[in-house]
Amino acid sequence: MTEGMTGAPREQGSQWYDGEAGPLVRPYAMTGGRTRPGPTGVRFDLIALVTLDAAAPGPGEDTSLGPEHRALIELCRLETQSVAELSAGADLPVGVVRVLLGDLLELGCVTVSRPVPPAQLPDERILREVIEGLRAL
Repeated sequence: MTEGMTGAPREQGSQWYDGEAGPLVRPYAMTGGRTRPGPTGVRFDLIALVTLDAAAPGPGEDTSLGPEHRALIELCRLETQSVAELSAGADLPVGVVRVLLGDLLELGCVTVSRPVPPAQLPDERILREVIEGLRAL
């Protein structure tokens, strides 16, 4: 037996367990060894917005989804979030979140959209003219 980080003895072969952190799950185990988000062709950039779809299972529904999938659904249930926000909120690597979101997208649980690029937003000058025109009414 060897000493763990907490000073307590640990069993031989239990190097993937820390008494304070709990059991560790490697990212490839969460994704089934996959590194790409399925055949959907959707790019999950860090700023891509993920919205919960009506087909998503409710909080108490029994599904075949894993705990990481359900955690992402619950984060999206609150509000539309970016891939980066989901990664931080679920405390998962971005690569893992992309693969899991690919699964959820294929199941129809989420939709993914791109934010409006700044070049396509109206010019501030035009917006000010509209506001002043409305005030003049």
